[in-house]
Amino acid sequence: MAAVALKTNEGRPGTRAVARHVRVSASKAREVLNLVRGESYGRASEIVAFSERSVAKVVGKCLDSAVANAEHNDQVPAEELFVSACYADEGPTLKRWRPRARGRATPIHKRTCHITVVVSRYTDEELERMAAQDALRERAGASARAAVSRRERVEKSRAAEAAREAEHEHEHADEVEDAVEDAVDVEETNDAAAVEVEEVEDADEDAAKGEDAAKGEDAVAEAVKVDETGDETGDETGDETGDETGDETGDETGDETGDETGDGADSAEERA
Repeated sequence: MAAVALKTNEGRPGTRAVARHVRVSASKAREVLNLVRGESYGRASEIVAFSERSVAKVVGKCLDSAVANAEHNDQVPAEELFVSACYADEGPTLKRWRPRARGRATPIHKRTCHITVVVSRYTDEELERMAAQDALRERAGASARAAVSRRERVEKSRAAEAAREAEHEHEHADEVEDAVEDAVDVEETNDAAAVEVEEVEDADEDAAKGEDAAKGEDAVAEAVKVDETGDETGDETGDETGDETGDETGDETGDETGDETGDGADSAEERA
C-alpha cells in the first residue's frame, strides 16, 4: 500500500487566509512574503504598506483577512498576533501564443499563484517579554520625548532668530530704499534748481538782448534825428549861400550888362 504524501503546508497551528488564482508568479509573491514572515501584525502591515511591488496589495489584503478571521473566530486581539507562516503555491498557468516571423508562434505563460498567510498568537512568555520591552521603550521614550522637546525648542529659537534677522534685513532694505529715494529727491531738486537757473539765465539773456535792441533803436533814432538836423541845417545853409551867391551873381551880371549896354549906345551915337 502506497504511503500517503504529507503536505507540509497543511496542519499548521493558527488562523489562515488564502488568496487564490492571483495573477502573479509565485516567485514574485514570495519576495514580499519573505519580508513579513515572523513579524508582528503591526510591523507586517507597515512593511506591506511601504513595499514597491504590486503584489504587496494582495498580500496586505490576505494578511488583514487572516487577522479578521482570528479576531472573529478565535477571539484573539490583533495586538497579540504575528505572521507564523506565509507561502505562495503555484496555480494554473494561462497559456497564450504570440505570432512571430515566418509563420512561427512563441508561447506566453501567464502564471498564477495561491497566497496563504497564517497568523498565530504569541505565547504568554513572549507577551510578557514584549510588555517589558514596551515599558523600557516608554522609559526610553521619556528621554526621547525630552530630546524631541529640546530639539523643538532649539528649532523654535532658531526660527525666531532667523525671523529677527529677516526683519532686520528688511528694515535695512527699507532704510536703503529711503536713502535712495532721498537721493533721488535731492537729484530732482537739483535738476529743478538747475532748470530754474537756466530759465533765469535765459531771461537775463533775453533782457540783455532787449536792452541792446532798445539801445540800438535809441541810437538809430538819434542818428535819424541827427540826419534830420543835418538836412535842415544844410538846407538853411544852402538857401542862405544860394541867396548870397545869387545876389552877388545878379549884381555882377547887371553891372556887366549895363556897362555893355552903355558902351553900345555910345557906339551907335558915334556911328550916327
